[in-house]
Amino acid sequence: MLKTMARGKPATPIGLRWRSSTVFICITVGVGAFTDMFLYGLIVPVLPFMLQDRVHTPTSDIQSTISNLLAIYAAASCLASPIAGVLADRLSSSRQFPFLLGLILLLLSTILLAVGNSIPVLAVARFLQGASGGTVWTIGLALLIETVGQENLGKTIGTIFSFCSVAGLFAPVIGGLLYEKTGYTGVFGLGIALIAIDFLLRLFMIEKKVAAKYTTSPPATPEANPPATENSANESTPLIQRSPEELDPYRLPTPKTRLTRALPILLTLRDPGLLTAFFIGFIQAFLLGAFDATVPLVASTRYDFNSLQAGLLFFPLGVTDFLFGPIFGWCVDRWGTKPISVIGFTYLVPALALLRLPAEPSVSDKLNLDLPHQIALYASLLALNGIGLAIINSSSVVESGNVLEKYWKANEGLFEGRAPYAQLYGINSMIWSAGLTVGPLVSGVLRVRVGYGNMNAVLAGICGGTAVLAAVFVGGKRRLSGMGKGKGKRNSGGVEGLE
Repeated sequence: MLKTMARGKPATPIGLRWRSSTVFICITVGVGAFTDMFLYGLIVPVLPFMLQDRVHTPTSDIQSTISNLLAIYAAASCLASPIAGVLADRLSSSRQFPFLLGLILLLLSTILLAVGNSIPVLAVARFLQGASGGTVWTIGLALLIETVGQENLGKTIGTIFSFCSVAGLFAPVIGGLLYEKTGYTGVFGLGIALIAIDFLLRLFMIEKKVAAKYTTSPPATPEANPPATENSANESTPLIQRSPEELDPYRLPTPKTRLTRALPILLTLRDPGLLTAFFIGFIQAFLLGAFDATVPLVASTRYDFNSLQAGLLFFPLGVTDFLFGPIFGWCVDRWGTKPISVIGFTYLVPALALLRLPAEPSVSDKLNLDLPHQIALYASLLALNGIGLAIINSSSVVESGNVLEKYWKANEGLFEGRAPYAQLYGINSMIWSAGLTVGPLVSGVLRVRVGYGNMNAVLAGICGGTAVLAAVFVGGKRRLSGMGKGKGKRNSGGVEGLE
């Protein structure tokens, strides 16, 4: 069953080559992210019926209960993401165990949702689901950068985000249809089937750095990447070779507090480029949450759409994101994060502002005199905004990885020779979850108080401001005062509060 290596090397696992290949690891991470997003969306249309039929929640309390359950999911994801990052970086030589643990949490959540008949049980289920989502995204992103290298991360992230957009697009529709045709059995049966497939992929996956223990050369992969790219899986190997002079501005002061000694990544959080990358991710999630919260209501109040028709309005938004995401991810790898992020947020300014064009239909419109044209215009504008979302898909993840890679190579001793990518993407996931939470709340308030058209004008203004921040801080050299220009100056400057 196992082939023993010569000279006392450990027995080689069956299928080491394909199990540790770049393609298989990327598929595993992609399926994990897809499963998380799909199960989240699959349950959403079923929750109102669960609360009414199974929990017997009063009709007047259903909306507030659903909002509370959504908030619990977001809070759990925010809490679990940084914890998962720390555990993955410091307590395990392999990311496979915490990656599997996240899926176990998702399985428990799905079982509780399937059998729960009280609000506390459903709240626990949503908490576990949120914790699973935070863990999956944190560990998954760290695995990707260790597998494909920083130079290929843009197109990889763009492709995975595109598939996740498909999950978010079709899951509510499928969940509603399954509930109508089969009840809870079909909905949760599909969920558990996806978890089983995901579990097998995660179980078979072997990380690059683990596979390196069984062979003196990196496993062959279908890509024609140079050896340096494949070796990027090893955390002790630099992803991008840099001169000492180039890394000088990224040298960190000696940590002075117990917290920063345990988590030196906190010392990097005063970097304006890193903070801007986090903010870009927050705004990206904010926009997605705003669309999720307002498009169904516009469809219902303006065009008298039912739930299925409202769901189909997301089709042009999601399809353009799916088609263009990998393309613009490749553009990030080719030309860098600064031009793509600036172009993306600048493009979104007129794209969002144009959503003011479809007006509230009059009585004659609703008599089908002009309503089809209004619907077609609205769907077309949503497609244009989907292109904008595709442009900004991977900038946040790639830029934050770029910045941290420089800090790691300049301070390998401080980070104990291990790049804290899981911690980085734990913070990124936490901020993303915050954006998904704040987006629906802010957009909902704006829509009620100033109207849908003015709400989109405000969002356009936010994107314009984000484009300016990206132009100033993204992709540039770090210029904080007193950092890295000699030992006598390293403890001066703007990080004393974190030391």
